[in-house]
Amino acid sequence: MQWYAVTFFLLVGLIANGFAIDDRNWQLVPDGNGRLHLINTNPYDIPESDGNAASRFVPQQDTIFRLFTRANPTEPQILQLNNPASISGSNFNAAHPTRFSIHGWNNDGSHFMNTLFRDAYFQLGDFNLITVDWGVGAINPNYITARNFVGPVGNTVSQLIDQLMSTAGANPDNIYIIGYSLGAHVAGSAGKAQHGRIHSIIALDPAGPLFALGQDDAVSPADGRYVETIMTNAGLLGINTPLGQANFYPNGGRTQPGCGADITGGCAHDRAPMFFAESLTTSTPFRATRCADHGQILAGTCTSSGPDANMGGQPSNYGRGVTGVFFLETNEASPFARG
Repeated sequence: MQWYAVTFFLLVGLIANGFAIDDRNWQLVPDGNGRLHLINTNPYDIPESDGNAASRFVPQQDTIFRLFTRANPTEPQILQLNNPASISGSNFNAAHPTRFSIHGWNNDGSHFMNTLFRDAYFQLGDFNLITVDWGVGAINPNYITARNFVGPVGNTVSQLIDQLMSTAGANPDNIYIIGYSLGAHVAGSAGKAQHGRIHSIIALDPAGPLFALGQDDAVSPADGRYVETIMTNAGLLGINTPLGQANFYPNGGRTQPGCGADITGGCAHDRAPMFFAESLTTSTPFRATRCADHGQILAGTCTSSGPDANMGGQPSNYGRGVTGVFFLETNEASPFARG
């Protein structure tokens, strides 16, 4: 039995024995590695010590932007806010597409998806891949504190984009922002700060706890010219509500084949960045059927309504009229795409 299951049953035991615990406030929340933490999501019942580490987090100072290109595929160059020389002296090339990659809660720039994306993009051609490391704020036992950094970190990403444009001539038409879990909402917040002019926002299984459609810092359809969500553990670790212009629900979006029982959802949650990374280079697309509405996704009865579309991919679906909710099936293991 894994540690988070033990923690869960300990909590149930405490409640059953009459301890003053409001179980409605407790949720299993994933970190950036897909590991679950049992946390109290009541912002009025959080021990003061939980936020001490994060209180020192200043996004503009503590967020680390690491640039990878084909010229430096494994050794990053650090881009610094308010330091134009760090951009002009780097391998950043405005003529090449730029991709931002943003991790989730309790993780940092070492998250596995960054390596997956880097390898995939450089297999395709010349890209500027910038990983956003906000680990100083994200690695914190208080999920609420980390969750509340989503907007400020998104604004910090937007500030770097402004500097890339003013210093190196970067074009928002050439920029995608890709975020996973809590980082998916950071990506949306960055898009909002850019007034929706970024080419594509890709939200990979956006975190569900304490997020809802319409919140100021939640992913929304207006965050970019094209906003796509890929839901792989919707309703448990990820949010179930369609938040993008196009919303893909592989295998129904809640559980994923090959993950076994996956009671806590960590395996399914991690499938989102895996699917997206594969979509960039595969010759077999993640072909999806457009359903009539989200209710059909929930019911598991998708009626074809409109043209099919590919999930993920390079380039994105921007300009192809891809909107709505989509269903597709995948294989149990890599390669996942079934065409």
